[in-house]
Amino acid sequence: MSRQNVQNPEHSRLLLASAVGMAVATLSVPHMAQAADASDGNAISLGATSITGEVKEDTSYKTEKSASTKYTAPLVDTPRSVTVIPQQVLKDTSALNLQDALRTVPGITFGAGEGGNPQGDRPIIRGFDAQGDTYIDGVRDTGAQSREIFDIESIEVSKGPNSAMGGRGSAGGSLNLVSKKPKDTDFTDAGFVYGSDQTRRYTLDVNRTFLDTAAFRLNLMSHEQNVSGRQSVNYDRWGVAPSLTFGLGTENRLNLSYYHMESNDLPDSGVPYGYASGASHVHDKPDNGGDSSNFYGIKDRDFRKTRADISTISFEHDFNEDMTLKNTLRHGNSGQNYILTQPDDSKLNVPRYGTVWRRGNTLVSTTETTTNQTDLSGDFRLLGLKNSYSTGIEITREVSRSSSYNITNARGTALSGLTNCSPTGNGNSVAGNCTSLSDPNPNDAYGGVVTRNYATTQTDANTRSAYALDTIELTPQWLINLGSRFDSFHTTANSPTAHASSDSNFWNWQAGLTWKPAQNGSVYASFATSATPPGGLVGQGSDGNPLTAGIAVSDLQPETTKNFEVGTKWDVFNERLSLTAAVFRTEKTNTRVLTSTNVYQNAGESRVDGVELSASGKITDKWQVFAGYSYLDSELVSAGLVGRNGAVTAGAASQSGNRMPNVPKNSGTLWTTYQLAPKLTIGGGAFYVGEVYGDTANTVYVPSYTRFDAMASYKLNKTVDFQLNVQNLTDKLYYDKAFAAHFANQAAGRTVLFSTNFHF
Repeated sequence: MSRQNVQNPEHSRLLLASAVGMAVATLSVPHMAQAADASDGNAISLGATSITGEVKEDTSYKTEKSASTKYTAPLVDTPRSVTVIPQQVLKDTSALNLQDALRTVPGITFGAGEGGNPQGDRPIIRGFDAQGDTYIDGVRDTGAQSREIFDIESIEVSKGPNSAMGGRGSAGGSLNLVSKKPKDTDFTDAGFVYGSDQTRRYTLDVNRTFLDTAAFRLNLMSHEQNVSGRQSVNYDRWGVAPSLTFGLGTENRLNLSYYHMESNDLPDSGVPYGYASGASHVHDKPDNGGDSSNFYGIKDRDFRKTRADISTISFEHDFNEDMTLKNTLRHGNSGQNYILTQPDDSKLNVPRYGTVWRRGNTLVSTTETTTNQTDLSGDFRLLGLKNSYSTGIEITREVSRSSSYNITNARGTALSGLTNCSPTGNGNSVAGNCTSLSDPNPNDAYGGVVTRNYATTQTDANTRSAYALDTIELTPQWLINLGSRFDSFHTTANSPTAHASSDSNFWNWQAGLTWKPAQNGSVYASFATSATPPGGLVGQGSDGNPLTAGIAVSDLQPETTKNFEVGTKWDVFNERLSLTAAVFRTEKTNTRVLTSTNVYQNAGESRVDGVELSASGKITDKWQVFAGYSYLDSELVSAGLVGRNGAVTAGAASQSGNRMPNVPKNSGTLWTTYQLAPKLTIGGGAFYVGEVYGDTANTVYVPSYTRFDAMASYKLNKTVDFQLNVQNLTDKLYYDKAFAAHFANQAAGRTVLFSTNFHF
């Protein structure tokens, strides 16, 4: 069996771990010796990196302004909901990946992947899938991935339709990952995390200046861990991210950066839904057979390998203090290769026999993206009015290629026909194909045959866009925010037997009015739109408007979303704490739905009404908080007919009026820290997510949950600090990803992480 499409990173990962460990040891010993003899009279909070013993990073949870020039006003004056997860929150919560980080923001849930819907980060923001709406430094990052954060400075979460800024998609919101860039001061930040379940994580962040106006920065990471409360699951990954900047502090700045990350995992196969009726789904939740550690995968067969490479060249020129031109050229290439067991209960083996069919989901995929984006931003005055603007053009080409594995038994019969897992069923003719619900054995030898299926579907997409955004200051108390973007999006899909193509041209808009009753506060009303054309995910996700061979997609139009929002933002307690509140309605219309056998039309509609609250920053000099609450009332207003692969399901009940999948009515997050003493900080958090449905029929669900975390940190001296995190403090059993059918993903149990950090 060939599993070589993505290189096994194990040898490289071990070399990197050794390199990081040697670097930490080499750099830390002399500095620790010096620190032992030196008194430390200046207290700083945990996570602040000491730079040459003088400069300290900002440790506040409050963010004043987005890193993207497309936000043409400070956040307090921006007429939309934006949450920025700063570096200090990532450190204090001991976030190890993107999903860990996004847990601190309410209104975001996560969907599960399988085969056709690739594995990877699938955030659902305000009820709408945002798998294709992730950006790195303002440039779209295409391709299904499980993203790391070792090279990330902060994460910006924009809520509501965002196509005027980012282009296609973005119905519920988008993510912008802000990379770590070279700085004009020398520093070294090294650390390691040891934890329960054999967690070992090493990171190194080195910045060095040269030639007066140039700097080099290098970030390294090696990570391995098992998962608390889950048998067999393990994750191994490593990454390297060098960057080089010339012209720091001058009018011309050139930045060169590269990012590489590889992983080699035995992924979690999830837990099957149980059938309450024994005949069909009614209102069913995951059933682990009485043991939450049960793992339904096959170690002899399952694996997941991923790779991501991103090369970026950006150049900035300041014409003057009021006008800057920036050009970004980026090429990205990501891939994944896996066989994942889906614990499938669709054949009623669970209620009838207490067994589970180990359905194999497979994918071999690569995605290449080349983007050139040119931005012009700054300020000018027109008719006596100040304008803060950002305008630009984008040219992008995306290519994804997807193939799979064939899984058969020794006689060559397709495994999809071996689904009867009764004691005498045909599923048992292949060893390991079926297993017990209550006592699965992940060490079963697999008796089937796995071969590569090289039949490939290639999806190509070309984007040409132009956009303009402006904040106009009518008076110091009244601001108008305007934005528009035009996209020309052409996509084709070619398989060995079929072809499909689509051309879409669409405009998107945003408009907002902000009133500032005081310098530290604002009240706003806004309107924004988004558009999702056919094939918008380029074959890399759960696409509600896919490009499908054999269907007359030329008659299909982009799905459109509009959002109405009113809110208020205030910076209080001497502007140390930011408070926000918003009420909104998001309507997605022109949705692609099945209207008769093999006929789809843009006739569907869904809607979310919501309320959001947030607080971030310092209540006192020693007390920080990062918190929020989200209420989402979702509805499939017009859902079309029920069907699968173009075939209408006869007699199926209408799904119109049902709740949208993966949308909790209530969710809330609270993370807070308090500095008890100059060197000692304690903190903790609570995270609540209400019940969510996995499917549009509202027949399968995962229950609500509340998870508690705790932390404590101690600063030994300027050079060394320690941090202890206990995640899921009460060892709560809960599920954090729901799939539309068959299974849900169980979250990790109690996890203890001990961090040691060195700052030189």
